Amino acid sequence: MPRGDLVIGVDCSTTAAKAVVWGPTGIALSQGRAEFDLSHPRSTWAEQNPEDWWTATQQAIRRAVQTVDRERISAIAITHQRETFACLDRAGMPLRPAMVWADTRATEEVQKYGTAEVHRITGKPPNPTPAWYKLLWLATHEPETVQHTAMVVDVGGFLIHRLTGEFRTSWASADPLGVVDLSTFDYSDELLATVGLGREAFPTLHAPGEQLGTITEAAARQTGLPAGLPVIAGLGDGQAAQLGCGITAPGTAYLNLGTGIVSGTFSRTYASDVRFRTLAAGIAGGYTLETFIGGGTYNIRWFVEKFAGVNTQMLGLDLSPEQVLEAAADMLPPGSDGLIALPYWTGALTPYWDHHARGALIGLTGVHGKGHVYRAILESLAFEQRFLTTGAEEALGDQVTRIVALGGGSRSRIWCQILADVMQRRVEVVSEYESTCLGAGVLAAAAVGIHPSVETAAAEMTGTGRAFDPDHTHVGAYDRLYEVYRQMYPALRDLFGALAAAQ
Repeated sequence: MPRGDLVIGVDCSTTAAKAVVWGPTGIALSQGRAEFDLSHPRSTWAEQNPEDWWTATQQAIRRAVQTVDRERISAIAITHQRETFACLDRAGMPLRPAMVWADTRATEEVQKYGTAEVHRITGKPPNPTPAWYKLLWLATHEPETVQHTAMVVDVGGFLIHRLTGEFRTSWASADPLGVVDLSTFDYSDELLATVGLGREAFPTLHAPGEQLGTITEAAARQTGLPAGLPVIAGLGDGQAAQLGCGITAPGTAYLNLGTGIVSGTFSRTYASDVRFRTLAAGIAGGYTLETFIGGGTYNIRWFVEKFAGVNTQMLGLDLSPEQVLEAAADMLPPGSDGLIALPYWTGALTPYWDHHARGALIGLTGVHGKGHVYRAILESLAFEQRFLTTGAEEALGDQVTRIVALGGGSRSRIWCQILADVMQRRVEVVSEYESTCLGAGVLAAAAVGIHPSVETAAAEMTGTGRAFDPDHTHVGAYDRLYEVYRQMYPALRDLFGALAAAQ
């Protein structure tokens, strides 16, 4: 029996650490948050100080446990930004800044080593995101770093070591690094040897939901947690979002409308394809099949900050610029009066994997204004998600009949309705905003017996609120526009390459 009926979920993302104390029905009882920096020393580099992850996590946990009975807390689990990794020395200290998932410096390594066989082993189409390619970059450009590396850790593994003193992690946390054979959920000795490292330089792998250790006396003093508290193997933030949306079976996809847009479905069998990337799921032995749009709310924020020029304070409005633009966009017909966008502001990921691809607006005329561009961007992201979801369905032979939306973009009524209309599927919005962190809480609650299984914990602790059904008066128009959209990237692909070469 668990020591209490509460668990803590920690989400150490790209910008902040969040800690939430969850009740047995998924109600957030208290939470804490602490931010940290992301640096870009060069245009294609993205780095962080791993010590900032630990400092922020300590602060977030201390704040979260201040207002609850700590004796009721039974376990803690961690979810985190994926693909990001740190190289540590024998004392467990960072040898250099951590290389973040958004770092794209390893393009030459992708071209040289990104084979179909690597894709088959890892489930990751060749691209600079997985850590394996960045480790190959280090082997070439910083061989002394690799030589002195005693341990390569994902973000979760780093925090688990600080909490328990053990170098352990879950295979659902290490898998996004691109060094795990997804047919066995074990490290690929072949891939590690290519970098020049052995499995002794990586944490031991455990199933998500397995106890990895307990809080040490030192960690208890730093976090305010009880010493001896069980630490449960967590998972990457995408897979955690899946659990936090209550998805434990095929047929439903989560749609995280964040800076990037990540959508995933659950599968009981392994498959690899360029139309999605495959990861270990939160349910041990299962898989998460994901599509990824690099620019989600990033594209919207770009337009609002760089071009929209909507100053609501000067207008005396208690509204955000996005709310004003949404009101304008809502008055426009489907298709934004003939304006259509290609949303590759940050390049194209699934299924094209083209880092030369860029954003485009087609059909501009003198009648178009700010509301038209805003709506066209929202529609383009819906078109792209329909394209990706349909491609994944064709590859797997399984239909997605229901979409569960989360993330900042899910607060937009007009965007959720456009998604439902374009994708011709019901879109439900999660009732708990911190659903990614909740996914870690689901694992912790099942691990210590608050619920008998991960599936039961997900069913009992998650739920949806608002729902959007397709407006069938818009379906025909969006079907015609979608056929135009599908032709845009193929028509522009060679121009994107030529533009990159000209620059």
